[in-house]
Amino acid sequence: NFYVYILYSETANSYYKGQTSNLNHRIGRHNKGYEKATKIGAPWKLIWCTQKRTRGEALILEKKLKNLTKEKTIRFIQKYDEESRALMADWGCDQDADRSVSIRSPFPAH
Repeated sequence: NFYVYILYSETANSYYKGQTSNLNHRIGRHNKGYEKATKIGAPWKLIWCTQKRTRGEALILEKKLKNLTKEKTIRFIQKYDEESRALMADWGCDQDADRSVSIRSPFPAH
């Protein structure tokens, strides 16, 4: 299985969208500065993710998400926030804060 995810950096007020087969490991790499695109902005918090069966499906969704403007990204997250939170909890993505993996959204609950 593959994950498509959106990270948020409060310090950079920025979103990063990606895909991976190992979500916790990938987020750790983002927060340790190993990834060029997210080196600035740590800590990055997981605010949305979903699961796909194949890397091909994950890449298609990742590309669509990367084409969204910041405003459309925010609307997308708000629309699918509750569903994503339930899935992330099921997958064990709600790790403690010192690993910088979080399902806390920067948006008010709806």
